[in-house]
Amino acid sequence: MSRPALSLCPAVLLAGLAAALVAAGCGGSSGNSDAPPAAPRPTVSVEDFPKADGGSLADLVSNLPEGPALAPSVSVLSKGRERVAFGLFDSAGKQLSGVGLAIYVGSTDGSKGRGPYLATDESLQVAPQFESKQTATDPNAARGIYVANVPFTHDGKYALLAIAKLDGRLVATSPTSITVKSTGQLPPAVGDKAPLIHTLTPPDVAGDLKKIDTRVPPAPQLLKDDFADVLGKKPIVLTFATPQLCQSRVCGPVVDVVAEVQAKVGDKVSFIHQEIYTDNNPNKGLRPQLATYHLQTEPWTYVINKQGIIVERFEGAFSPGELERAVAKVT
Repeated sequence: MSRPALSLCPAVLLAGLAAALVAAGCGGSSGNSDAPPAAPRPTVSVEDFPKADGGSLADLVSNLPEGPALAPSVSVLSKGRERVAFGLFDSAGKQLSGVGLAIYVGSTDGSKGRGPYLATDESLQVAPQFESKQTATDPNAARGIYVANVPFTHDGKYALLAIAKLDGRLVATSPTSITVKSTGQLPPAVGDKAPLIHTLTPPDVAGDLKKIDTRVPPAPQLLKDDFADVLGKKPIVLTFATPQLCQSRVCGPVVDVVAEVQAKVGDKVSFIHQEIYTDNNPNKGLRPQLATYHLQTEPWTYVINKQGIIVERFEGAFSPGELERAVAKVT
């Protein structure tokens, strides 16, 4: 059966899916090697998917059955090759993992299609000792995320869809809209100097870690350093997240991932967790540290080298493998 003419899904239709995932969250690593884990390989190859070659996305998927829903977990994209992370959900809202798929982008009317860009399936599971109570008790916590590196040639709105290989046949997601913006008040990007902020440490709150960490239990290894004291002196992983109050239910898994990688890397890198809301109360607004970084959403994680330059930036969820490979760039 042919598909109807291509039309972008309104954001509201994906809001529930994105909230469950934008939400993406948790991955594991093992072994004694100091080398970062290799990036997972796609379970499919480019040859498994049709080529867009500048044609219409509607024509590309016209003869394909409708497949799962795609929910991007990133909201800030700039010109150039960008990390596009997203989840897949079936009609019942269940997250799908282990699916071979590729991403396609085009103009908002579906013209000028480009792709396929293969996606990898990143596991977000951590070892049990690094799993917070929030993650362990949340049945909707994401357990994986798909990641594709997609080139964007200009600012503006794009149509984005995926073609997946399910049960030996190709199926297509409905398109969704994403925006690429390279100017204005944007969060710091790779290559920028990391803005200076102070982050609270246990002495600032008389040892009451609950005031600076909503994770259960708190992760003191991520609260030891004031960012201002270590910036420009050692590599840093800075995570803005609120495990208990997260809008997307992904902050818990993200802080779990950071805690696991910190345990593997040790003190040669400073790992810092910054909470989101003033006094951990959403009614009091965002903490001033987020304003300095022009952040309106969470979680965000920055990997910063010894010179204070951002070498990697993650919006939303990421796997331990992704973070380990990023940290390897600064150690």
